[in-house]
Amino acid sequence: MQNALAQLYKSSLVLLTDFYQLTMAYGYWKAGIHEHEAVFYHSFRQAPFNGRYTICAGLGIFIDYLLNFQFTKGDIDYLAGLADTKGKALFHADFLEYLQQIKFSCDIDAVEEGSMVFPQEPLIRVKGPLLQCQLLESILLNIINFQSLIATSAARLLQATRGEPVLEFGLRRAQGFDGALMASRAAYIGGCSATSNVLAGKLLNIPVRGTHAHSWVLSFANELEAFRVYAQTFPDRCIFLVDTYNTLEGVKNAIKISEELKPNGFKLAGIRLDSGDLAYLSQQARRLLDAAGYYDAVIVGSNDLNPLVITSLKEQGASINVWGVGTHLITAYEQPALEGVYKLSAIKSAEGIWENKLKLSEQTIKISTPGILSVRRYYTDRVDGSAMADAIYDERLGISEENITIIDPIDPTKRRIIPAGTPHRDLLTPIFRLGKLIYKRPLLKSSQEKTHRELQQFHESIRRLLNPHAYPVGLEENLYHLKLKLILKAKTELSK
Repeated sequence: MQNALAQLYKSSLVLLTDFYQLTMAYGYWKAGIHEHEAVFYHSFRQAPFNGRYTICAGLGIFIDYLLNFQFTKGDIDYLAGLADTKGKALFHADFLEYLQQIKFSCDIDAVEEGSMVFPQEPLIRVKGPLLQCQLLESILLNIINFQSLIATSAARLLQATRGEPVLEFGLRRAQGFDGALMASRAAYIGGCSATSNVLAGKLLNIPVRGTHAHSWVLSFANELEAFRVYAQTFPDRCIFLVDTYNTLEGVKNAIKISEELKPNGFKLAGIRLDSGDLAYLSQQARRLLDAAGYYDAVIVGSNDLNPLVITSLKEQGASINVWGVGTHLITAYEQPALEGVYKLSAIKSAEGIWENKLKLSEQTIKISTPGILSVRRYYTDRVDGSAMADAIYDERLGISEENITIIDPIDPTKRRIIPAGTPHRDLLTPIFRLGKLIYKRPLLKSSQEKTHRELQQFHESIRRLLNPHAYPVGLEENLYHLKLKLILKAKTELSK
């Protein structure tokens, strides 16, 4: 379902930004450079969870935001009421009038949702009037950083379960309802089969799933009665939570009720384990279920699961085949944020000449890359085959179809030569041109399927949860030398 933001908020979210974006916008306007054409790009510095990759997510919601980009009268009235330290209006009335008349007119190119990406690569490129590009920074980072983080978390869970279904159960532990909705969306892109969040189901067309809580069992005289009523209420999709009193007795009670109601057409869908030794209890539960002839009944495991716990349970031979994950998924418990940044990389002068821009830092990883950046992925045999390396390049400098050398932006001693004729594709896809949406958004399910396909294109050593190998990503040689030249020039000027 498209435009979930409009359904949820019914208005523009243009003021969902950091205050300094507006003060900079005002400064650009006063300096007369607000409509100079500029290029910004979004990237991240390090992959999350001590891994090597990230799954892109959030583009669909960012598109929704851009389609509703406008300053309403209420927004302008609020800004008009802001005062400086002397009590005078902070923003000039003419500037506020300019804001109210803005029509989004940028070009946006982006890596599609469900794509596997790596540090330093441009994920989204924004090209357009300087003021508009600047105003997009905070919301872009908010949307893309968070959803990419959660999608990556979900993908890692699917790796741990070895493809067995993961259900997202995190609503009650999420950081607010916005966090819950966006995390449900991202978790689905990352590979989760369903969510417990009903509003996410409605707005985003994600399958919803759930069983019952311990309070259901406690609301009846005994466990047998509780199971009986629940089975009569949901005869075709009944999964019993069996650990309210005694887990294995709960499994036996689930079987008793199933046998009792079998003549009425009832079929036990499964049980859920939410506490205790999940490996041992699931094995014992499987034996009981199989002995009673319920070979198809699933065993759902929950209880503070994360990739390492699931991996351990699999190694112990746990008989769980559906996994319910809440806190560790919805909150990205092991890492609270993706280190995504949004940097100015080029701007046109008053004479219409592109000028490269570069941010220096004492830390090499924080030095930005100049230019109108793009990224190309190379494959060993065909573009749907195994990924070999990624090259970041400047579209103005181009990229050779002959042998090319890519150079690690952090460690220039790491270089790789890509032979001429190597199959490849560019990752940035045109999304908006002059403010008009030209991209046909895929269904969320299609983005989930893309995640699965992409993961299969990379060697297991890069995807593994512990001590993964680095995937080769580098600056195309001409871009590397341009960046080095600008760094040396800037440092020379600073030393004068």
